[in-house]
Amino acid sequence: MCAPAPAAIASQRRPAFVNPSPAPTAAAASAPQSAARRHPLHVALVCNTAWAIYTYRRGLLRALAEAGAQVTVIAPRDRTFEPLVAMGCRCVELPVASKGTNPLDDLRTLLALYRHYRALKPDVVFHYTIKPNIYGSIAAWLARTPSVAVTTGLGYVFIQKSRAAQVAKRLYRFAFRFPREVWFLNRDDEAAFKDGNLLAHPERARLLHGEGVDLEDFPLTPLPELAEFAFVLIGRLLWDKGVGEYVEAARTLRARYPHARFRLLGPVGVDNPSAISREEVAMWEREGVIEYLGETADVRPFIADADCVVLPSYREGVPRTLMEASAMGRPIVATNVPGCREVVADGVNGLLCEARDAASLAAGLARMLDLDGPARAAMAARGRKKIEKEFDERVVVQRYRELIREITGSTF
Repeated sequence: MCAPAPAAIASQRRPAFVNPSPAPTAAAASAPQSAARRHPLHVALVCNTAWAIYTYRRGLLRALAEAGAQVTVIAPRDRTFEPLVAMGCRCVELPVASKGTNPLDDLRTLLALYRHYRALKPDVVFHYTIKPNIYGSIAAWLARTPSVAVTTGLGYVFIQKSRAAQVAKRLYRFAFRFPREVWFLNRDDEAAFKDGNLLAHPERARLLHGEGVDLEDFPLTPLPELAEFAFVLIGRLLWDKGVGEYVEAARTLRARYPHARFRLLGPVGVDNPSAISREEVAMWEREGVIEYLGETADVRPFIADADCVVLPSYREGVPRTLMEASAMGRPIVATNVPGCREVVADGVNGLLCEARDAASLAAGLARMLDLDGPARAAMAARGRKKIEKEFDERVVVQRYRELIREITGSTF
Protein backbone atom coordinates (compact mmCIF):
# COMPACT_ATOMS: atom_id res chain seq x y z
CA MET A 1 0.00 0.00 0.00
CA CYS A 2 1.00 3.58 -0.04
CA ALA A 3 1.61 6.39 2.37
CA PRO A 4 -1.18 8.58 3.73
CA ALA A 5 -2.42 11.51 1.73
CA PRO A 6 -2.24 15.07 3.03
CA ALA A 7 -5.35 16.81 4.26
CA ALA A 8 -5.65 18.70 1.00
CA ILE A 9 -6.43 15.51 -0.87
CA ALA A 10 -9.46 14.84 1.33
CA SER A 11 -10.98 18.18 0.38
CA GLN A 12 -10.55 17.49 -3.31
CA ARG A 13 -12.55 14.27 -3.34
CA ARG A 14 -15.99 14.21 -4.90
CA PRO A 15 -19.06 14.01 -2.63
CA ALA A 16 -20.06 10.53 -1.53
CA PHE A 17 -22.87 8.72 -3.32
CA VAL A 18 -26.03 8.75 -1.24
CA ASN A 19 -28.86 6.38 -2.08
CA PRO A 20 -32.41 7.11 -1.01
CA SER A 21 -32.85 4.83 1.99
CA PRO A 22 -35.52 2.17 1.73
CA ALA A 23 -38.26 1.89 4.29
CA PRO A 24 -37.04 0.65 7.68
CA THR A 25 -37.43 -3.03 8.44
CA ALA A 26 -39.63 -4.09 11.32
CA ALA A 27 -36.54 -4.77 13.40
CA ALA A 28 -35.21 -1.31 12.72
CA ALA A 29 -38.55 0.31 13.47
CA SER A 30 -38.61 -1.33 16.88
CA ALA A 31 -35.05 -0.30 17.77
CA PRO A 32 -35.11 1.71 21.01
CA GLN A 33 -33.13 4.61 19.57
CA SER A 34 -35.18 5.02 16.41
CA ALA A 35 -38.19 6.80 17.89
CA ALA A 36 -36.47 9.89 19.19
CA ARG A 37 -32.69 10.03 18.76
CA ARG A 38 -31.38 12.81 20.95
CA HIS A 39 -27.86 12.76 19.52
CA PRO A 40 -26.28 12.29 16.11
CA LEU A 41 -25.54 8.78 14.97
CA HIS A 42 -22.11 7.85 16.35
CA VAL A 43 -20.06 5.25 14.47
CA ALA A 44 -16.60 4.07 15.52
CA LEU A 45 -14.10 2.40 13.18
CA VAL A 46 -11.21 0.49 14.77
CA CYS A 47 -8.13 -0.77 12.92
CA ASN A 48 -4.47 -1.56 13.49
CA THR A 49 -3.59 1.47 11.30
CA ALA A 50 -5.42 4.75 10.79
CA TRP A 51 -3.87 4.74 7.33
CA ALA A 52 -6.04 1.76 6.32
CA ILE A 53 -9.21 3.55 7.45
CA TYR A 54 -8.26 6.64 5.47
CA THR A 55 -7.08 4.78 2.38
CA TYR A 56 -9.77 2.11 2.03
CA ARG A 57 -12.91 3.59 3.58
CA ARG A 58 -13.07 7.22 2.49
CA GLY A 59 -16.36 6.62 0.69
CA LEU A 60 -17.95 5.42 3.93
CA LEU A 61 -16.41 8.30 5.90
CA ARG A 62 -17.74 10.86 3.40
CA ALA A 63 -21.24 9.36 3.43
CA LEU A 64 -21.35 9.40 7.24
CA ALA A 65 -20.01 12.96 7.42
CA GLU A 66 -22.51 14.26 4.85
CA ALA A 67 -25.34 12.72 6.88
CA GLY A 68 -24.18 14.55 10.02
CA ALA A 69 -23.02 11.41 11.81
CA GLN A 70 -20.23 11.53 14.36
CA VAL A 71 -17.31 9.32 13.32
CA THR A 72 -14.54 8.19 15.64
CA VAL A 73 -11.44 6.45 14.30
CA ILE A 74 -9.61 4.42 16.93
CA ALA A 75 -6.16 3.31 15.78
CA PRO A 76 -2.42 3.79 16.39
CA ARG A 77 -1.42 7.36 15.56
CA ASP A 78 0.09 7.93 12.15
CA ARG A 79 0.24 10.67 9.53
CA THR A 80 -3.38 10.12 8.49
CA PHE A 81 -4.76 11.48 11.76
CA GLU A 82 -4.53 14.97 10.25
CA PRO A 83 -6.45 14.28 7.02
CA LEU A 84 -8.99 12.20 8.95
CA VAL A 85 -9.63 15.14 11.28
CA ALA A 86 -9.94 17.38 8.19
CA MET A 87 -12.70 15.07 6.98
CA GLY A 88 -14.56 15.60 10.27
CA CYS A 89 -13.49 12.46 12.15
CA ARG A 90 -12.43 12.30 15.77
CA CYS A 91 -9.19 10.33 16.10
CA VAL A 92 -8.34 8.38 19.24
CA GLU A 93 -4.94 6.77 19.70
CA LEU A 94 -4.87 3.03 20.39
CA PRO A 95 -1.96 0.83 21.53
CA VAL A 96 -1.70 -2.20 19.20
CA ALA A 97 1.34 -4.46 18.90
CA SER A 98 0.51 -5.65 15.39
CA LYS A 99 3.37 -8.12 15.08
CA GLY A 100 3.75 -8.94 18.77
CA THR A 101 2.47 -12.00 20.62
CA ASN A 102 2.91 -10.75 24.19
CA PRO A 103 -0.44 -11.36 25.95
CA LEU A 104 0.14 -8.34 28.20
CA ASP A 105 0.28 -6.06 25.14
CA ASP A 106 -2.93 -7.59 23.82
CA LEU A 107 -4.59 -7.15 27.21
CA ARG A 108 -3.62 -3.46 27.09
CA THR A 109 -5.37 -3.21 23.71
CA LEU A 110 -8.50 -4.91 25.03
CA LEU A 111 -8.68 -2.71 28.14
CA ALA A 112 -8.03 0.46 26.13
CA LEU A 113 -10.86 -0.39 23.74
CA TYR A 114 -13.22 -1.21 26.61
CA ARG A 115 -12.50 2.16 28.24
CA HIS A 116 -12.97 3.99 24.94
CA TYR A 117 -16.32 2.32 24.28
CA ARG A 118 -17.54 3.09 27.79
CA ALA A 119 -16.44 6.72 27.52
CA LEU A 120 -17.41 7.46 23.89
CA LYS A 121 -20.63 5.40 23.81
CA PRO A 122 -20.72 4.80 20.04
CA ASP A 123 -23.96 3.40 18.61
CA VAL A 124 -22.04 0.77 16.64
CA VAL A 125 -18.38 -0.19 16.18
CA PHE A 126 -16.77 -1.70 13.07
CA HIS A 127 -13.56 -3.65 13.69
CA TYR A 128 -10.94 -4.33 10.99
CA THR A 129 -7.81 -6.56 11.02
CA ILE A 130 -7.03 -9.39 13.38
CA LYS A 131 -6.36 -7.79 16.78
CA PRO A 132 -9.18 -5.23 16.63
CA ASN A 133 -11.46 -8.03 15.40
CA ILE A 134 -10.58 -10.27 18.33
CA TYR A 135 -10.01 -7.89 21.24
CA GLY A 136 -12.38 -5.21 19.98
CA SER A 137 -15.23 -7.70 19.67
CA ILE A 138 -14.67 -8.82 23.27
CA ALA A 139 -14.32 -5.24 24.54
CA ALA A 140 -17.48 -4.14 22.75
CA TRP A 141 -19.43 -7.02 24.29
CA LEU A 142 -18.15 -6.13 27.76
CA ALA A 143 -19.12 -2.48 27.16
CA ARG A 144 -22.54 -3.53 25.77
CA THR A 145 -21.77 -1.82 22.46
CA PRO A 146 -23.05 -3.38 19.20
CA SER A 147 -20.16 -4.36 16.95
CA VAL A 148 -19.39 -5.77 13.51
CA ALA A 149 -16.20 -7.67 12.62
CA VAL A 150 -14.84 -7.13 9.10
CA THR A 151 -12.22 -9.74 8.21
CA THR A 152 -10.11 -7.83 5.72
CA GLY A 153 -7.81 -10.80 5.06
CA LEU A 154 -6.64 -13.76 7.08
CA GLY A 155 -2.91 -13.10 6.75
CA TYR A 156 -0.48 -15.25 8.70
CA VAL A 157 -3.26 -17.10 10.55
CA PHE A 158 -4.04 -19.09 7.42
CA ILE A 159 -0.69 -18.73 5.63
CA GLN A 160 1.63 -20.06 8.33
CA LYS A 161 1.34 -23.25 10.35
CA SER A 162 2.66 -22.04 13.67
CA ARG A 163 1.69 -22.04 17.32
CA ALA A 164 0.78 -18.33 17.06
CA ALA A 165 -1.57 -19.10 14.18
CA GLN A 166 -3.27 -21.85 16.17
CA VAL A 167 -3.71 -19.53 19.15
CA ALA A 168 -5.17 -16.87 16.85
CA LYS A 169 -7.74 -19.36 15.52
CA ARG A 170 -8.84 -20.22 19.06
CA LEU A 171 -9.15 -16.52 19.86
CA TYR A 172 -11.21 -15.97 16.71
CA ARG A 173 -13.51 -18.84 17.73
CA PHE A 174 -14.10 -17.21 21.13
CA ALA A 175 -14.34 -13.57 20.05
CA PHE A 176 -16.58 -14.05 17.02
CA ARG A 177 -19.50 -15.18 19.16
CA PHE A 178 -20.04 -11.52 20.10
CA PRO A 179 -20.40 -9.35 16.93
CA ARG A 180 -23.84 -8.75 15.43
CA GLU A 181 -22.40 -9.76 12.07
CA VAL A 182 -19.06 -10.99 10.72
CA TRP A 183 -18.25 -9.72 7.24
CA PHE A 184 -15.91 -11.53 4.86
CA LEU A 185 -14.43 -9.99 1.72
CA ASN A 186 -14.22 -13.23 -0.25
CA ARG A 187 -15.86 -16.65 -0.30
CA ASP A 188 -12.66 -18.54 0.53
CA ASP A 189 -12.22 -16.73 3.84
CA GLU A 190 -15.87 -17.27 4.77
CA ALA A 191 -15.55 -20.98 3.92
CA ALA A 192 -12.30 -21.26 5.93
CA PHE A 193 -14.02 -19.93 9.05
CA LYS A 194 -17.07 -22.13 8.61
CA ASP A 195 -15.08 -25.26 7.76
CA GLY A 196 -12.74 -24.61 10.68
CA ASN A 197 -15.68 -24.23 13.07
CA LEU A 198 -14.47 -20.74 14.00
CA LEU A 199 -17.94 -19.18 13.99
CA ALA A 200 -20.16 -19.78 17.02
CA HIS A 201 -23.03 -18.25 15.02
CA PRO A 202 -22.52 -19.14 11.34
CA GLU A 203 -25.81 -17.46 10.46
CA ARG A 204 -24.21 -14.10 11.28
CA ALA A 205 -21.60 -14.44 8.51
CA ARG A 206 -22.06 -12.14 5.51
CA LEU A 207 -20.13 -11.87 2.24
CA LEU A 208 -19.21 -8.27 1.43
CA HIS A 209 -17.24 -9.19 -1.73
CA GLY A 210 -14.54 -6.57 -1.32
CA GLU A 211 -14.67 -3.03 0.00
CA GLY A 212 -15.10 -1.48 -3.42
CA VAL A 213 -13.38 1.27 -5.35
CA ASP A 214 -14.43 4.81 -6.24
CA LEU A 215 -14.94 4.60 -10.01
CA GLU A 216 -14.64 8.36 -10.48
CA ASP A 217 -11.43 8.61 -8.45
CA PHE A 218 -9.93 5.79 -10.55
CA PRO A 219 -10.96 6.45 -14.17
CA LEU A 220 -10.10 4.32 -17.17
CA THR A 221 -6.72 5.56 -18.44
CA PRO A 222 -5.02 4.68 -21.78
CA LEU A 223 -2.07 2.31 -21.59
CA PRO A 224 1.31 4.04 -21.96
CA GLU A 225 2.96 3.89 -25.37
CA LEU A 226 6.64 3.71 -24.49
CA ALA A 227 9.57 1.61 -25.60
CA GLU A 228 9.96 0.26 -22.07
CA PHE A 229 7.43 -2.06 -20.46
CA ALA A 230 6.82 -1.31 -16.79
CA PHE A 231 5.55 -3.76 -14.18
CA VAL A 232 4.72 -2.43 -10.73
CA LEU A 233 3.97 -4.19 -7.46
CA ILE A 234 2.03 -1.86 -5.14
CA GLY A 235 1.65 -2.62 -1.45
CA ARG A 236 3.36 -2.92 1.87
CA LEU A 237 6.65 -4.64 1.17
CA LEU A 238 6.10 -8.01 2.83
CA TRP A 239 7.45 -11.44 2.02
CA ASP A 240 3.83 -12.68 2.23
CA LYS A 241 2.97 -10.35 -0.66
CA GLY A 242 5.30 -12.37 -2.88
CA VAL A 243 7.94 -9.65 -3.15
CA GLY A 244 10.71 -12.22 -3.03
CA GLU A 245 9.19 -14.17 -5.93
CA TYR A 246 8.76 -10.93 -7.86
CA VAL A 247 12.44 -10.09 -7.47
CA GLU A 248 13.48 -13.59 -8.49
CA ALA A 249 11.19 -13.47 -11.55
CA ALA A 250 12.71 -10.13 -12.52
CA ARG A 251 16.19 -11.68 -12.35
CA THR A 252 15.01 -14.49 -14.62
CA LEU A 253 13.48 -12.18 -17.24
CA ARG A 254 16.04 -9.36 -17.46
CA ALA A 255 18.24 -10.94 -20.12
CA ARG A 256 15.35 -12.10 -22.31
CA TYR A 257 13.39 -8.84 -22.01
CA PRO A 258 15.89 -5.98 -21.59
CA HIS A 259 13.11 -3.41 -22.13
CA ALA A 260 11.16 -4.64 -19.09
CA ARG A 261 11.22 -2.63 -15.87
CA PHE A 262 10.26 -4.07 -12.47
CA ARG A 263 9.11 -1.53 -9.91
CA LEU A 264 8.11 -1.61 -6.25
CA LEU A 265 5.86 0.98 -4.64
CA GLY A 266 5.02 0.95 -0.95
CA PRO A 267 6.37 1.26 2.60
CA VAL A 268 9.27 -0.84 3.87
CA GLY A 269 9.95 -1.97 7.42
CA VAL A 270 6.29 -1.88 8.44
CA ASP A 271 4.94 -3.30 11.69
CA ASN A 272 4.33 -6.84 10.42
CA PRO A 273 6.06 -10.20 11.03
CA SER A 274 6.63 -10.52 7.27
CA ALA A 275 8.12 -7.06 6.73
CA ILE A 276 11.02 -6.45 4.33
CA SER A 277 13.71 -4.00 5.41
CA ARG A 278 14.95 -0.97 3.50
CA GLU A 279 18.42 -2.55 3.42
CA GLU A 280 17.10 -5.56 1.52
CA VAL A 281 15.38 -3.32 -1.01
CA ALA A 282 18.58 -1.27 -1.39
CA MET A 283 20.48 -4.46 -2.19
CA TRP A 284 18.04 -5.22 -5.05
CA GLU A 285 18.44 -1.66 -6.30
CA ARG A 286 22.23 -1.99 -6.35
CA GLU A 287 21.85 -5.24 -8.26
CA GLY A 288 19.83 -3.34 -10.86
CA VAL A 289 16.91 -5.76 -10.77
CA ILE A 290 14.35 -3.50 -9.06
CA GLU A 291 13.36 0.17 -9.18
CA TYR A 292 12.05 1.22 -5.76
CA LEU A 293 9.61 4.11 -6.06
CA GLY A 294 9.22 4.75 -2.32
CA GLU A 295 5.85 5.68 -0.86
CA THR A 296 3.16 7.94 -2.23
CA ALA A 297 -0.01 9.70 -1.18
CA ASP A 298 -1.65 8.91 -4.50
CA VAL A 299 -1.13 5.66 -6.42
CA ARG A 300 -2.97 6.81 -9.53
CA PRO A 301 0.00 8.36 -11.40
CA PHE A 302 2.02 5.20 -10.77
CA ILE A 303 -0.76 2.94 -12.03
CA ALA A 304 -1.16 5.17 -15.08
CA ASP A 305 2.59 4.94 -15.76
CA ALA A 306 2.56 1.12 -15.64
CA ASP A 307 1.77 -1.40 -18.36
CA CYS A 308 0.86 -4.13 -15.88
CA VAL A 309 0.23 -4.34 -12.12
CA VAL A 310 1.56 -7.40 -10.28
CA LEU A 311 0.55 -8.95 -6.95
CA PRO A 312 2.07 -12.40 -6.23
CA SER A 313 0.53 -12.51 -2.73
CA TYR A 314 0.09 -15.68 -0.67
CA ARG A 315 -3.43 -14.71 0.45
CA GLU A 316 -5.60 -11.58 0.42
CA GLY A 317 -9.01 -10.29 1.46
CA VAL A 318 -9.86 -8.57 -1.79
CA PRO A 319 -6.78 -6.48 -2.67
CA ARG A 320 -7.56 -2.82 -3.13
CA THR A 321 -4.59 -2.22 -5.42
CA LEU A 322 -5.87 -4.78 -7.93
CA MET A 323 -9.33 -3.23 -7.94
CA GLU A 324 -7.84 0.22 -8.48
CA ALA A 325 -5.50 -1.03 -11.20
CA SER A 326 -8.27 -2.82 -13.05
CA ALA A 327 -10.56 0.21 -12.72
CA MET A 328 -7.86 2.29 -14.43
CA GLY A 329 -7.52 -0.30 -17.18
CA ARG A 330 -4.33 -2.09 -16.27
CA PRO A 331 -3.86 -5.80 -16.99
CA ILE A 332 -2.87 -7.76 -13.91
CA VAL A 333 -0.62 -10.70 -13.09
CA ALA A 334 -1.55 -12.17 -9.69
CA THR A 335 -1.51 -15.43 -7.81
CA ASN A 336 -4.37 -17.90 -7.89
CA VAL A 337 -5.18 -17.45 -4.19
CA PRO A 338 -8.16 -16.23 -2.15
CA GLY A 339 -8.78 -12.54 -2.77
CA CYS A 340 -6.69 -12.16 -5.92
CA ARG A 341 -8.89 -14.51 -7.92
CA GLU A 342 -11.91 -12.48 -6.87
CA VAL A 343 -10.55 -9.59 -8.96
CA VAL A 344 -8.63 -11.39 -11.70
CA ALA A 345 -10.33 -13.71 -14.16
CA ASP A 346 -7.52 -15.62 -15.83
CA GLY A 347 -7.17 -14.64 -19.47
CA VAL A 348 -9.94 -12.04 -19.17
CA ASN A 349 -8.54 -9.03 -17.33
CA GLY A 350 -5.24 -10.56 -16.32
CA LEU A 351 -3.25 -13.72 -15.73
CA LEU A 352 -3.04 -15.98 -12.69
CA CYS A 353 0.05 -17.88 -11.55
CA GLU A 354 0.91 -20.16 -8.65
CA ALA A 355 1.74 -18.70 -5.24
CA ARG A 356 5.24 -19.05 -3.76
CA ASP A 357 6.51 -20.02 -7.23
CA ALA A 358 8.92 -17.58 -8.89
CA ALA A 359 9.07 -19.69 -12.06
CA SER A 360 5.29 -19.63 -12.45
CA LEU A 361 5.27 -15.88 -11.85
CA ALA A 362 8.07 -15.35 -14.40
CA ALA A 363 6.08 -17.36 -16.95
CA GLY A 364 3.02 -15.17 -16.33
CA LEU A 365 5.04 -11.96 -16.69
CA ALA A 366 6.59 -13.29 -19.90
CA ARG A 367 3.13 -14.08 -21.29
CA MET A 368 2.09 -10.52 -20.56
CA LEU A 369 5.22 -9.17 -22.27
CA ASP A 370 4.54 -11.31 -25.33
CA LEU A 371 0.97 -10.05 -25.80
CA ASP A 372 0.51 -7.43 -28.49
CA GLY A 373 -0.93 -3.99 -27.77
CA PRO A 374 -4.51 -4.73 -28.87
CA ALA A 375 -4.67 -7.84 -26.71
CA ARG A 376 -3.52 -5.93 -23.62
CA ALA A 377 -5.95 -3.09 -24.41
CA ALA A 378 -8.79 -5.63 -24.61
CA MET A 379 -7.78 -6.98 -21.18
CA ALA A 380 -7.78 -3.42 -19.86
CA ALA A 381 -11.31 -2.73 -21.10
CA ARG A 382 -12.64 -6.00 -19.69
CA GLY A 383 -11.04 -5.22 -16.35
CA ARG A 384 -12.78 -1.87 -16.10
CA LYS A 385 -16.14 -3.48 -16.88
CA LYS A 386 -15.58 -6.14 -14.21
CA ILE A 387 -14.89 -3.51 -11.55
CA GLU A 388 -17.94 -1.48 -12.59
CA LYS A 389 -20.12 -4.56 -12.31
CA GLU A 390 -18.75 -6.18 -9.16
CA PHE A 391 -16.76 -3.70 -7.06
CA ASP A 392 -18.46 -0.31 -7.11
CA GLU A 393 -17.81 1.37 -3.75
CA ARG A 394 -21.35 2.76 -3.68
CA VAL A 395 -22.75 -0.75 -3.25
CA VAL A 396 -20.48 -1.32 -0.25
CA VAL A 397 -21.53 1.95 1.39
CA GLN A 398 -25.15 0.91 0.95
CA ARG A 399 -24.43 -2.34 2.83
CA TYR A 400 -23.08 -0.30 5.75
CA ARG A 401 -26.11 1.94 5.55
CA GLU A 402 -28.55 -0.94 5.76
CA LEU A 403 -26.80 -2.69 8.65
CA ILE A 404 -26.46 0.51 10.68
CA ARG A 405 -30.17 1.09 10.22
CA GLU A 406 -30.94 -2.44 11.39
CA ILE A 407 -28.75 -2.09 14.50
CA THR A 408 -29.54 1.48 15.54
CA GLY A 409 -32.79 2.37 13.80
CA SER A 410 -31.00 5.40 12.35
CA THR A 411 -30.69 6.10 8.64
CA PHE A 412 -27.73 7.95 7.14
